[in-house]
Amino acid sequence: MKTTPTHAPTTPAPYPWRRPALAALLLAEAMNLLDATIVQVAAPAVHAGLGGSVSDVQWFSTAYTLPFAVLLITGGRLGDIAGRRRLFVLGVTLFTAASVACALAPTAGLLIAFRAVQGAAAAVIIPQTIGLIKAMFEGDELSRALGSIGPVMGLAAVCGPVLGGVLTHADLFGSSWRAAFLVNVPVALVVLALSPKLPENRAPHRPALDWPGTALAATGTGLLVYPLIGTDLTELPPRDWASLALGLLTLAAFARHQRRTTAPLLEPSLFTRPGFPAALATSTTFFAVTNGLLTVVVLQLQLQAGQGVLAAGLSLTPWSIGLAVSSWLSGRRGARRRMMPCGLALVLMGLTAAAAVYASTAGTAPVHYPWPLLPALALVGLGAGLFTPAFFTLALRPLRPQEVGSAAGALNAVQQLGATLGVAVLGSTYLDGSAAAACAVAAALTALCWATSRRM
Repeated sequence: MKTTPTHAPTTPAPYPWRRPALAALLLAEAMNLLDATIVQVAAPAVHAGLGGSVSDVQWFSTAYTLPFAVLLITGGRLGDIAGRRRLFVLGVTLFTAASVACALAPTAGLLIAFRAVQGAAAAVIIPQTIGLIKAMFEGDELSRALGSIGPVMGLAAVCGPVLGGVLTHADLFGSSWRAAFLVNVPVALVVLALSPKLPENRAPHRPALDWPGTALAATGTGLLVYPLIGTDLTELPPRDWASLALGLLTLAAFARHQRRTTAPLLEPSLFTRPGFPAALATSTTFFAVTNGLLTVVVLQLQLQAGQGVLAAGLSLTPWSIGLAVSSWLSGRRGARRRMMPCGLALVLMGLTAAAAVYASTAGTAPVHYPWPLLPALALVGLGAGLFTPAFFTLALRPLRPQEVGSAAGALNAVQQLGATLGVAVLGSTYLDGSAAAACAVAAALTALCWATSRRM
């Protein structure tokens, strides 16, 4: 079967290719989220089966998250150089092999090592999805394609915790927690079967890989993210504060190197566009709010309301349904700048309502299930669904083909960093204060997000 040329196409791929090609990209995105959420639920069973240190439970997730965050920018640049379809297929293949290795791991140490390989593979996959969607679609069709990410991710967010609990509890053929990793295999095989429908696409002028920049970006991001994962900000030891400071200095050195090198990892032209730095700041803040709030909701339901993991996962259904519905509607209507402030306004309304619910139950014993929280979460989901497609479309639409890979990697990297910061900041606020206080901090961050998004 013929494929499109290996340089960046100037027109969208033939229509019969678009739907299966988009399905492959969306399934890959969903597979990444499913894997992360399933393992979070299955981690206690994994520890019970493999033994080892109690801290290994945290590393079952962290070993995936850390290389994923660290290598995203490099993964996007490799797509510019070697071709986005080629890197996408390579990443999915490696992710599948690592999933099987995780399922067969005989010790906790080997499982953690294979989880790191999974995270590195995901860092190769995810930046290619945005670049390939942009290569296949344009105009309103691009908005619809990006808008379809929300419903798929919403469904994955609902299914992940539930599927993790069901698979582990079912103990199919004596597999116990191992089924949580094997579930990736059929999804990945479908993605690989559809991948020939993807057009090959790369930067029109093949750049060289900036190895010093890659090392600085990976080191700086790692030093910054590592001490924030699974910790309480109020109890960080001095060595972790030193790691944060050294990470910021390393990233500053990376920025200086990018301005001076002839083959930068991030295209310098991105930062001459007034909207792109604002897009990075907006993405960081928005995903800090949403991921941090999810953590607070799950913690409050389990630690205070006495709900199990399955009930906590199902309680997020209104959020996911709202996200799916509004992102689908937003995508169909095309990206409109006014959808971003409207979406953030709905998020702020939902946060205010959630803070009121938590404040009304503070100090009461026993703490009953907070039923009024569900419509508040639905409001947050509706707002997030309006905001996200418009944000990514407006952030990526003006970019030239040469800029797409590094821009996609950077946006995904700051999204992951924002998620980590949100979990640390809002989780610490909840543990040290209350859920209402955490929602108030999230509301303040949403206002900051609104202010930065106005500069895009």
